[in-house]
Amino acid sequence: MKQKVVSLMLAAIALFTALPAMSQESTYKFDLGASLGMSGYLGDANTANLFANTGFSAAANFRYLINTRWAIRGSLMTAGLSGNSADMENLFPGGETYKFTSTVYDLGGRIEFNFFNYGIGESYRKMKRWSPYLSLGIGMTVASSSGTHIYANIPMGLGVKYKLKPRINLGLEWTMTKVFGDKVDGEILDDPYHIKSSFLKNTDWYSTIMLSISYEFGERCKNCFYVD
Repeated sequence: MKQKVVSLMLAAIALFTALPAMSQESTYKFDLGASLGMSGYLGDANTANLFANTGFSAAANFRYLINTRWAIRGSLMTAGLSGNSADMENLFPGGETYKFTSTVYDLGGRIEFNFFNYGIGESYRKMKRWSPYLSLGIGMTVASSSGTHIYANIPMGLGVKYKLKPRINLGLEWTMTKVFGDKVDGEILDDPYHIKSSFLKNTDWYSTIMLSISYEFGERCKNCFYVD
């Protein structure tokens, strides 16, 4: 499962960097919103089924709208994670089973790329009310299972957004977050097989699927657009 997720995300990043950057100026500068959804975990206590033990997730988001294609987003998220090795086919040494619950807090920034010129506007601007998008960033995870652990992370997302009204947006996003640490699921599950591996490989992941709503503000100067 992890290998498939990594391959998918690498393909998304390659597409993200290869797409052209044509864009129009967006009407507003900023976007503020909230998201709700469910979360899942991949790690030592769950190696295959991403949503075997789902939790609740919520986030607050703030965007700077560079133009109709690009945005910079800051977010603060909390998510509940859990896992149980009894549900796995693999056995731990001695046949022991482990389970955990954890609350994670995620603070980070991302860049978003819309596939279409996203917005509501005149036909000559070729704006669309909806657009799929990719997001990629860097952040910090604070996990509270068996003590407090702080790690860097890389969130990678794929979503679709829809402009309900000129200033109101709806969104649906799936995000996979790679955590550069192995104690999101607790101290006991840190290297349970006692096989040392690389720092990049022996780490935890978590994922969210979230619905969002946001409101745009900070109108740009209407007379600043260049028109042929």
